[in-house]
Amino acid sequence: MINELSARELFPDIESRTVAAELILSEIYPWQAIPKIKEYIMTVIASLPAGEYEERGDGVYISKKAHVAASACIKGPTVIGDDSEIRHCAFIRGGAIIGKGVVIGNSVEIKNSIIFDMAQIPHFNYVGDSIIGYRAHLGAAALTSNVKSDKSPVCIRCFGERIETGFKKLGAILGNMAEIGAGSVLNPGTVIGRGASVYPLSSVRGYVPADSIYKNAGEIVPRY
Repeated sequence: MINELSARELFPDIESRTVAAELILSEIYPWQAIPKIKEYIMTVIASLPAGEYEERGDGVYISKKAHVAASACIKGPTVIGDDSEIRHCAFIRGGAIIGKGVVIGNSVEIKNSIIFDMAQIPHFNYVGDSIIGYRAHLGAAALTSNVKSDKSPVCIRCFGERIETGFKKLGAILGNMAEIGAGSVLNPGTVIGRGASVYPLSSVRGYVPADSIYKNAGEIVPRY
């Protein structure tokens, strides 16, 4: 196991930041939880506090404290937590666990993903088969690409090692407080460490260490 890719390293306070903590911690690596999201949502729904959520469509449970634009399209199974804001023309395709205080913005598409509390995905983003950590932020039009061009299984590359996932679809894993610059593409199997930043218009693959700045593929520097 590569410790830098573990849930405890990427999301050190995970139990207090997402209702999906039990699912993620049950696996060796966080991305191994992604194929189980839809099934796990059924467990989350069964444990929701009585009277605090309402069902808005088949398998769609939204906190009464959340704010959802009338133009948003939300498919189940999906759970949306307190004080989250789902803005104009957002499209949530199902299999989404959206935490508390999250922003899902204009024309953003979410599919089969876990979004931790206070994350912001506010403008023209695509997030599929991914995990977005606490207070992580995607700049405008930043995307997670979840399928390789040759359709082969996705692998994770870290410190020269290659971890085969066996997944045809796998987007990105963003640690707590990760910051992705506008217009960037996170290629399939990208992992962004806690507090790391990615320059705008980047094409990123592999692992970006915690508390570092990704300027380009050949220049990743520590944050001072």
